[in-house]
Amino acid sequence: MSKTQNNIVIREATAEDLPVIFSFIKEIAEYEKLPHQVAANEEVLNESLFGKRRYAEVLIAENNGEPAGHAVYFHNFSTFIGRPGIYLEDLYVRPQFRSKGIGKALLISLIKIAKERNCGRLEWAVLDWNEPAISFYKKMGAVPMDDWTVFRLTEDKIKGFDI
Repeated sequence: MSKTQNNIVIREATAEDLPVIFSFIKEIAEYEKLPHQVAANEEVLNESLFGKRRYAEVLIAENNGEPAGHAVYFHNFSTFIGRPGIYLEDLYVRPQFRSKGIGKALLISLIKIAKERNCGRLEWAVLDWNEPAISFYKKMGAVPMDDWTVFRLTEDKIKGFDI
């Protein structure tokens, strides 16, 4: 657990945080105009985040003891540098807590974790219309990877392969 200025606490999530994590997920989906894509529920999240095999980790940000935001991340790997990296899946701060340094505190906590784990990269994607996030990330020194295109196979496509 790390405490920053302005009564912001960043801590690792536990299974008791599942209702808050799920609430954050639904809120970010609403913000991104994608609520129809949320198929997760607390049971699925519990298995994926706190089950036998943890597929992702979560940091919770609290402001004066109130849940303010979270960062969901997992390890990836770069064959070019031969080391792990961290992929930031979600960085979310509730509207009433924005512009208080919470997003920055979450990102700095992730940078510390990346350093401790000898990661060569910290990467994430941002919707191209999300100018506040893009501006924030650039201020933090992040560089857009304009020469790369993200591809995705969804669950229905994966299940559709006859293998």
